[in-house]
Amino acid sequence: MTSTVPALGTRTAEGSALQAVLLDMDGTLVDTEGFWWDVEVEVFAGLGHVLDESWKHVVVGGPMTRSAGFLIEATGADITLAEVSVLLNDGFEARIGRTLPLMPGAARLLAELHAHGIPTALVSASHRRIIDRVLGVLGAHHFGLSIAGDEVSRTKPHPDPYLLAAAGLGVDPARCAVVEDTATGVAAAEAAGCQVVAVPSVAPIVPAERRTVVASLEDVDLAFLRGLMTEMR
Repeated sequence: MTSTVPALGTRTAEGSALQAVLLDMDGTLVDTEGFWWDVEVEVFAGLGHVLDESWKHVVVGGPMTRSAGFLIEATGADITLAEVSVLLNDGFEARIGRTLPLMPGAARLLAELHAHGIPTALVSASHRRIIDRVLGVLGAHHFGLSIAGDEVSRTKPHPDPYLLAAAGLGVDPARCAVVEDTATGVAAAEAAGCQVVAVPSVAPIVPAERRTVVASLEDVDLAFLRGLMTEMR
């Protein structure tokens, strides 16, 4: 596990059962889910294949091994997973180098969590090279650590990334609020035992036990997150 800044010790928000906030990146903090699809379309077009628009819901939110593997199999493209992964990362990095829009409410939420000393981690299925580029925009100081998809043996939808983040921050996963935008990420957070706030970006997500669905990060603030933990008591 690699962290962008030293991991924080165990800290609990005073007067609240909320111990930490763990945030997904693509589609949650930065408006890039569409970027990934555009790059996938471009890369496979260069290989002589047209991607079916319906596949977008299959590949969204997943690790590159799953997404790219699915597209190779679906198209029959003559390329290895390792080769296409390099092309996809190169294309995505070039695209975010031109523009990297934040999701509405993202900057305000990160600033609020930082101002109140809430331990926070960035937990993404994207590779480290991509995360580090995005952290330059989000501000690495907002996060106690970050977990990349190529740094864990099992990434989302497995719970490992969120369990690693909680351990790195020295907190109880059950007292962590996770903010995610896809069913894959939600599944990972719930498997880790976290309280989940889903902000759907591409496909709908329905409310469930320990899962609250909101329309935008503009609906999420520290009081809201603390309230979720209060409801657990």
